[in-house]
Amino acid sequence: MQPSVFLRNASSYVGPYGEPPLSRTGFIILSILMAIFTGPAIVLNATVIIVSLMHKQLRQPLNFALVNMAVADLGTAMTGGVLSVVNNAQGYFSLGRTGCVMEGFAVSLFGITSLCTVALIAVERMFVVCKPLGYMVFEKKHAVGGIALSWLWSLTWNLPPLFGWGRYELEGVGTSCAPDWHNRDPNNFSYILAYFAVCFAVPFAIILSSYGMLMWTLHRVSKMACLEGGAVAKGELKVASMVVLMVLTFLISWLPYASLAMLVVCKPDVEINPLVGTVPVYLAKSSTVYNPIIYIYLNKQFRKYTVPFLLCGREPLMDDESEGSLTVEIPAGKVSPA
Repeated sequence: MQPSVFLRNASSYVGPYGEPPLSRTGFIILSILMAIFTGPAIVLNATVIIVSLMHKQLRQPLNFALVNMAVADLGTAMTGGVLSVVNNAQGYFSLGRTGCVMEGFAVSLFGITSLCTVALIAVERMFVVCKPLGYMVFEKKHAVGGIALSWLWSLTWNLPPLFGWGRYELEGVGTSCAPDWHNRDPNNFSYILAYFAVCFAVPFAIILSSYGMLMWTLHRVSKMACLEGGAVAKGELKVASMVVLMVLTFLISWLPYASLAMLVVCKPDVEINPLVGTVPVYLAKSSTVYNPIIYIYLNKQFRKYTVPFLLCGREPLMDDESEGSLTVEIPAGKVSPA
């Protein structure tokens, strides 16, 4: 059985016998599901950006990465999300070969930037709480430098397919484009292996190590201060909940996509139903919705301004409990630098 092919002259994606990979009803369902994720993603991430521009109190160095992630997620939703809705509604990719390359590049650029920003947030919180280099004030230059690095890193690894190392191709049911995981050409194969290592494995390792160090530091603080029912213990519990949620959403979003890609790379003869291949793609794109919820709307400082903005000025009763963020106070002298 021959693999599905991309007919560039017709801009369509067909099965081995010329049949579409999914029924018309199936495409419509996928379009609706993608719209359910894309609409809120655009609203939530745009709200974060607008509110940050409106209120000076939110333009603090530690919040820069949160806004950067909103920008990247908004870009993903506006390109990959909207195009997925439109193309699934039509039942095929309608933009041709050039459009496929442009969409694949844009979605990958925004997606990897968002992924790198998640790792950046983990590192920032680790430095603020654990102080591995001793006392250091987190300033604007540090935040801007980290953001610039996330975009530069993503751009560096998503530009090569435009110049011959690797390529962008249709994926899943053929209504969106991404790096070509199927092509076994040595040139493309080497790119995919490098791409997986630096754009998936490295951010994941940074996230786990940073949050692991953060949790260990908080645990030591709570134990040494003997405040089992006090503020430190409560802060540790809140941070633990946030960290678990962050890691779980990271895994749900990106691990299926990365795992399927590596499966195809390592076992090119494996037969994967196009619909099965599409699910990990949409899971990765769905992160544009719950990223702002987890990283920003669970942040009391942002919530104070974004909720009234979304409710057209109304201010519901807000929870006055202490901030459920990753930045907590650590008693001076209780923990030595990690």
